[in-house]
Amino acid sequence: MKQNHEILPLIEAMMQYDQRDVVPFDVPGHKHGRGTKELVDFFGEKVMRIDVNSMKCLDNIGNPVGVIKEAQQLMADAYDADHAFFLTNGTSSGVQAMIMSACQAGDKVILPRNAHKSAINALILGGITPVYVQPEMNTRLGIAMGVTVEKIKEAIALHPDAKAVFLINPTYYGAASALKEITELCHKHDMAVLVDEAHGAHLHFHDELPMSAMEAGADMSAVSLHKTGGSLTQSSALLLKGDIIDKDRVKTILNLTTSTSASYLLMASLDGARKILATRGEKMLTDTLKLSRSARAEINEIEGLYAFSTELIDAHGVYAFDETKLSINVTGIGLTGFEVYDILRDEYNIQMELGDINNVLAIISLGDTKEALCALVSALKDISVKYKKPEFDCQVKPLKNPEVVIIPRDAFYMQKKILPLADSVGEIAGEYIMAYPPGIPVLSPGERITKEIIDYIEVLKTQKSVLTDNHDPSGEFIKVLKHNNVSSIAI
Repeated sequence: MKQNHEILPLIEAMMQYDQRDVVPFDVPGHKHGRGTKELVDFFGEKVMRIDVNSMKCLDNIGNPVGVIKEAQQLMADAYDADHAFFLTNGTSSGVQAMIMSACQAGDKVILPRNAHKSAINALILGGITPVYVQPEMNTRLGIAMGVTVEKIKEAIALHPDAKAVFLINPTYYGAASALKEITELCHKHDMAVLVDEAHGAHLHFHDELPMSAMEAGADMSAVSLHKTGGSLTQSSALLLKGDIIDKDRVKTILNLTTSTSASYLLMASLDGARKILATRGEKMLTDTLKLSRSARAEINEIEGLYAFSTELIDAHGVYAFDETKLSINVTGIGLTGFEVYDILRDEYNIQMELGDINNVLAIISLGDTKEALCALVSALKDISVKYKKPEFDCQVKPLKNPEVVIIPRDAFYMQKKILPLADSVGEIAGEYIMAYPPGIPVLSPGERITKEIIDYIEVLKTQKSVLTDNHDPSGEFIKVLKHNNVSSIAI
């Protein structure tokens, strides 16, 4: 029997605290905003009064026994999970906790290379060996899609000692793999299934969306409620189902990196978003899908633009498609996605989620309106006429998986030297290079640098993409391993 999702245990406890008008001699030091007038003027008095720290009446995220525990149990129930953990450092912390809960140092994890950097960070923190599977590539759109059941079968056959398989559901652009079939396959081989649902927090609440990880029988998933579920930025949840992974180990791993002063504003927003999704999510997502489908149809009437969707579903990496991802290929008007992204922001005051070489992406979620979608469609019509170029002159193929020479943790700690990027072909990367968003590394520590990778980075620089995590913001120089004569890892 489902629990009562109308209640808000954490929010109600915070309201009761606020009504008591407590005299604070604890942290935070702004003391309900009295010491920071500028912050009160900007955020409002209410926010400052409920920006509080752990105390008995408000429970403690490190070992919850009261209202946080109750709120987490409601979150688990909403997603049909056995346990849920609030995350105040985003889904990145949940991804790391999943991998480090399922694997120990020296273990292998099977994962697609188009994973978020947080997955590779987990390999560095845990000393875990990656076994990368090649996601399917759509050369027309220039993006990676999902992974096939066959690719996972091959990886398991080659690495039967792997402890876990890590999947993405859905990808940034909306593609979902055959998650249930892959999960059943992995469980037959005693491998845990871990799912990055950073862009799938809403999936569980509507039947016309791809299957959620918990519905597919996965062991763990990390969901970004702040992305598509309505909570505040940086707030997410980690879900656990079954007994393959011990819940106490998960809590211990989370406590390694979770602040002991976790934000109650973020946790309260998770409590509120859970109520909304569990009680009104289906109706709101029906409206969201209607908006997205209508806008997609209008965009596909614009010459040169292609808003792709469920027609991509096939047996090659797209088992289902999340239609709330309004992904638009713009190469037909001779522009890059980076250019359209900038034009929309600078000329039309419209902020897209991302632009890449070929596409722009709009996230359509619970808070969108018909008026907002009409403004986007109108702007795209205008751009297709005003800025159209005779041909698309930025032909760059999507990258295949790079060669992993050294496991990420070893490469992270090895001595480095700095070289011009142009002179680094054949070297082993000693740092990340990626564009954000989406935060998927072009290069990770321990990977072989090729001319194709350098050419790809040069295009990112030309398009003024925001490069992150590399020591040189301009991307002219790169850290590589000081000694290149190292043995390849045996994977």
